[in-house]
Amino acid sequence: MPITKHVEKHFTAGEVVRDIVIGMSDGLTVPFALAAGLSGALASSSLVVVGGLAEVAAGAIAMGLGGYLAAKSDRDHYLNEMQREMQEINEKPEQERREVEEIFKTYGMEEKDIVPVLEKFQNDPKAWVNFMMRFELGIDEPNPKRARTSAFTIALSYVVGGLIPLLPYMMLGDVRLALSFSCLVTLIALAVFGYVKGRFTGNRPLVSALQTLFIGSLAAGVAFAVARAIAH
Repeated sequence: MPITKHVEKHFTAGEVVRDIVIGMSDGLTVPFALAAGLSGALASSSLVVVGGLAEVAAGAIAMGLGGYLAAKSDRDHYLNEMQREMQEINEKPEQERREVEEIFKTYGMEEKDIVPVLEKFQNDPKAWVNFMMRFELGIDEPNPKRARTSAFTIALSYVVGGLIPLLPYMMLGDVRLALSFSCLVTLIALAVFGYVKGRFTGNRPLVSALQTLFIGSLAAGVAFAVARAIAH
């Protein structure tokens, strides 16, 4: 009887998707809200474009830097905890052995089954440290290149998202007409992005689309109202 190879399908690009979600969410929402707000106070599409592009550039740099620092902080935290765990294994091996036993016992293993594992760890401190990092502290080793990748992904996603609401202002001279088209294309983009995000993150796509659409619409509406009130 032929044996069908078992293939598990798991989504393994969670960190990249998270960065894209962070960048695109803010990229679609903030420049859209700014452009809508400026449309309520300015009569020139070119001025809206200038202000919008300046915000996109500043926002991409700020978001990318934030992603870099967050990922670097995760890496530094992991290395510090690993060094501390290695020190504890060297200075308090009996206490660490008991901690290993407690962890395995929670999985229903008996002491006679745990002893060979403890002996293996005793001869391989690195494996011992990795085990404690994962099962005692619940910390996985971050990718060393994660900080740079995160910064680039977030910044690029912000720029892509931010250009969408500005495109109508680049193509149309009438600021009111540009605002109408900007609202239309951005709301469509928000809904599509929210739907796709829901598919990737395991949430209900339609609910995710409506939530993203609501947040973007609310931000733009508030910005537009404030600018109109100040202008008048």
